[in-house]
Amino acid sequence: MFDSVSFSALSSALDGLSARQRAIADNIANVNTAGYHAKRVAFEGALASSIARGDGHADATTERSLEPTKLNGNNVNLDTETLSNIDTVLRFQFASRAIEGQFTSVRSAMRSN
Repeated sequence: MFDSVSFSALSSALDGLSARQRAIADNIANVNTAGYHAKRVAFEGALASSIARGDGHADATTERSLEPTKLNGNNVNLDTETLSNIDTVLRFQFASRAIEGQFTSVRSAMRSN
């Protein structure tokens, strides 16, 4: 079970979403820092390719945002970060519940034997 494609994919998704949460927190913390460029975390494309190959393992990548900057060279948009945070939290909750369901299935199977 722990080496299944679905478990690996969910684990990779949780790792990527955690990385995104950290990036969002950094971005919000630096909203007024001159010259700071927002971080963007991507993993969904790599995860989809990995699942298609039958693997499920994917690493998140973090890059600097290329969005336009304000006069002080900072390009953090608090509205964008807030919406991204909400989306990320919801996705993390969904993936967590899916993994919890897999563990519940294993526990049930172990008790019935």
